[in-house]
Amino acid sequence: MAGLLKKTTGLVGLAVCDTPHEEPDVKKLEDKLQGGQIEEVISQAENELSLARKMIQWKPWEPLVEEPPANQWKWPI
Repeated sequence: MAGLLKKTTGLVGLAVCDTPHEEPDVKKLEDKLQGGQIEEVISQAENELSLARKMIQWKPWEPLVEEPPANQWKWPI
């Protein structure tokens, strides 16, 4: 495996950043991302990754196993 170059993150073909540590100033990075403090951005990314993994298991894009009760999707009741 030595010498292999990772070309994707595995997230819908998202390319791997060539210079992930290019911005040493955290404040500039936070301003650039416009997502709050970097700790919050990391936490949000972890939550989104966790949800994406669950969605793969749940397969919400597939048809329902059985028909839903009448008016289940009607709002307001």
